[in-house]
Amino acid sequence: MRSLPVILDVDTGVDDALALLFAVKHHAIDVRAITCVAGNASLAQVVDNTLRILDAADAPSIPVAAGAVRPLLATPRVASHVHGQDGLGGLVLPTTNRVAEPVSAVELLRRTLMESDEPVTLVALAPQTNLALLLRTHPEVVDRIERIVFMGGSASVGNATAVAEFNVWHDPEAAAIVLGSGIPTFMYGLDVFNQVTVDQDRAAALASGPSGLGAVAGALLSNRVALSEDRSLVYTGLIGDAGAICALVDPDALRIERRPVRVELAGYGRGQTVVDRRRFSGEDAIHGGVGDWTAIDVALDVDAPRYARLFLGTLGLAD
Repeated sequence: MRSLPVILDVDTGVDDALALLFAVKHHAIDVRAITCVAGNASLAQVVDNTLRILDAADAPSIPVAAGAVRPLLATPRVASHVHGQDGLGGLVLPTTNRVAEPVSAVELLRRTLMESDEPVTLVALAPQTNLALLLRTHPEVVDRIERIVFMGGSASVGNATAVAEFNVWHDPEAAAIVLGSGIPTFMYGLDVFNQVTVDQDRAAALASGPSGLGAVAGALLSNRVALSEDRSLVYTGLIGDAGAICALVDPDALRIERRPVRVELAGYGRGQTVVDRRRFSGEDAIHGGVGDWTAIDVALDVDAPRYARLFLGTLGLAD
């Protein structure tokens, strides 16, 4: 398999960190650049987390740039109940000598795309503010993008609200801009995100084991999340955003359907990705209320054990 050129757009919390570890370790992925956006943590924290995780992965030199500090229009939100105050669930990593590029994320995206000798896949693991700003500011890059793969949205329930997933909910206007760009798009949403896990005992063994990389991955997997109303912490074991990177190299483990999708921008449904899974047109088509939809590829089911094995094997942590 040839190496796939990608740019990662991240808001490095726990699950982005796992995705970064996987991406830089997989032989078929060529990470050309990483751009950062506020989301799971503040922008400054996201950049620092990203640089430290690259050290933990013993990654080669990869340009990293800071981007948007807040959504286009929405009020900034925090996700410390999921990722902790530092975004990494309290994981302490050594200071790093890596430094971010002295240019904005939008400029690094533009430059990397225009200088590439082949189209590049953009992988958005965060609110899509940086991508929306890029497409609005530099439409000339569209032909240099192979496709956009984003972790976000849902064809069923949400997590930020009953119907909206956090990344899209955090900046729904940005997601709508990206979805309407005409660029081929693939959605790895909550329907599959919530299925791929590593057993708690396995994560604990990694965290206390002899491998430095395993200790980092195990600690991240062992992060506990406040999901219930009483704010009690629970173990999830999710590889999270790393699953979207798994989809780049093993799409056959997914059930994917091409479906019309739209992003709701008002009311309680704000931030919802409405996925039309009907087999026939409905009353909205008959009465002229269809609105704007974009047909994209949507992951609806996954062979979860297969992705868990792929994740651990790529990091050299398989049983």
